[in-house]
Amino acid sequence: MSAATVDGRPASPRVLSIAGTDPTGGAGIQADLKSIAAFGGYGMAAVTALVAQNTLGVREVHVPPTAFLDAQLRAVSDDVDIDAVKIGMLGSAEVVTTVDAWLAEVRPAIVVLDPVMIATSGDRLLDADAEEAVRALCLRADLVTPNLPELAVLVGGPVATTWDDAVAQARTLATRAGTAVLLKGGHLDGDQSPDAIVDAADVHPVPGRRVATRHTHGTGCSLSSAMATLAAHGLSWPEALTRAKRWLTGALENAEALHVGLGNGPIDHLHELRPHIELGRSWSAAHWDAAAPTRADVDACAFVRGLASGDLDRDAFDWYLGQDLLYLREYARVLARAAALAPTVDEQRFWAAASVSCLEEEAALHQSHVDPAGLAPASSTLAYTDHLHAASTTGSYAVLLAAILPCFVLYTDIGARWRGTFAADHPYADWLTAYGDEAFAASSAEASKIVDAAAVTASPTTRAAMAAAYTRSMALELAFFEAPLRRA
Repeated sequence: MSAATVDGRPASPRVLSIAGTDPTGGAGIQADLKSIAAFGGYGMAAVTALVAQNTLGVREVHVPPTAFLDAQLRAVSDDVDIDAVKIGMLGSAEVVTTVDAWLAEVRPAIVVLDPVMIATSGDRLLDADAEEAVRALCLRADLVTPNLPELAVLVGGPVATTWDDAVAQARTLATRAGTAVLLKGGHLDGDQSPDAIVDAADVHPVPGRRVATRHTHGTGCSLSSAMATLAAHGLSWPEALTRAKRWLTGALENAEALHVGLGNGPIDHLHELRPHIELGRSWSAAHWDAAAPTRADVDACAFVRGLASGDLDRDAFDWYLGQDLLYLREYARVLARAAALAPTVDEQRFWAAASVSCLEEEAALHQSHVDPAGLAPASSTLAYTDHLHAASTTGSYAVLLAAILPCFVLYTDIGARWRGTFAADHPYADWLTAYGDEAFAASSAEASKIVDAAAVTASPTTRAAMAAAYTRSMALELAFFEAPLRRA
C-alpha cells in the first residue's frame, strides 16, 4: 500500500537499514534508525550481525545464518513498499551474496551502500573474497559512501592524502560502478572538512568546517542513512548532502552533551528535534525549578525575612529602595531594548509597556520613600545592571528575555506568598502590596509565555546561553537582597 505523498513523494519515506547492531545505540542499525527518524522517515531494519560493542570498541560479533537474513529481508519486502535501502556492515561474501540476490529481485528505488570495510584502527574487516563481493555490490547502489581508507580498497590504490587524489579515486569508483560516490574529507588534515558528490561526469563539493570532538562514533552510518532518507524525500544527491552535512555538523557539536560512554561517544542524532519536544513543562517552569536553591536562599535572607515581619531596620530598607530605584532606571532601558528586538508587534507593545511601568509606577513608589538626588549605585546594583546590559547587546532576543525574566517571576512569587499576611499598618505595606498586585502577576505570566516561545525556536547554543543568563540573574537578585545588611 502506498504511503501518503507530498509532490508525488512519500510524506514519511519507508527506509530499510541492512546492517549490524550496536547495543549502545551509536552506530549500525540503531544509528540508522535515529537518522531516518531525524529526517521524518519510517525506519525498518534487517540485522546482518549481532555486535557486542560500546564506545570503547568491539568485543564480539555473532553472524546469524544467511537464510535468516534472507527471511528478514523478504518479510519486509513482501509486506511493505520500500522507498529506500541503506546497506551497512555485511561481514562476509556469503552475506553480500544474499543481499545482492534480494536487491536483484526487489529492485528498490534508492540504494545507498556504506561499505564497512576498514576499522577505525585501520584493520581490514573483510577477507579478500568479501572485499571483491562488496566491489560488485557497488553496481547495485545509487550512492556509495566510503571513507578514504575504504575508497582506497574499492579502487585498489593507496589511501588518498590530498583532496585532489581523493576526488580522482572517487571518480574512478563512480565510473567503474556506474554510480555516484559521496566523497568524505574527514580523514584529511586541516580545519576544513569538505565532502562532495562525485560521479563520472562531475564533482559537486559541499564545504564544511571540522568539529573538534572525539565523539564521532557512528558518523558514517548516520550520514549514509540520512542521505537515503533525504533522497527518498526527492532531494538530488548534492541537495541531500548539503542538508545532511548541516545536520551532521550540529550532531557533532552537540555530541558531548549526551554523556554516553567513556570512549568515542555517539553523535546527537536528534539535536534538531529535541528543543521542540513537548514534555509538558515549559522552559520558564523548568528553569524556575532549577533555581530552587537560590530561591530558598532568598527566602532565608535576613533582609527578606525582616521585610515580611516588619522588623527590618528602616535605614536598610531606605538604602535598598534607593538602589532599587537606580536599578529600575537601567531595567527600563533593557526592557526598551527587548521591545526593539521583539519579532512581533504584540511583544513590542508588551516590553515597551513594561519599560514605561518601571519609570512611571514603580519608580514613583520608590521616590515616595527616598530622595534620588545624590544616589550612587552599589557594587551589587552595578553587577546586576551590567549583566542585563551585556545581555541586551548580544543581539539575541531570547538570551535577553532570559536575563529579564527573574525580576518578573521572583517578585511575583514573593508578592503572591505575602498577599494577605500583613495588616494595613505594616511598616512596608505599600511595597509588599505593589509586588502582590494581580496586574503585575499577569504581566509576569505573559513575560514567561514570551520567553517560552523564544526558547522553542532557539538553537541548542542559544538555549544554553539563555540558561546561563537566567541563572546569573537569579544569583544577582539574591545578592541584591543581601546587600542592604552587608553594606559597610
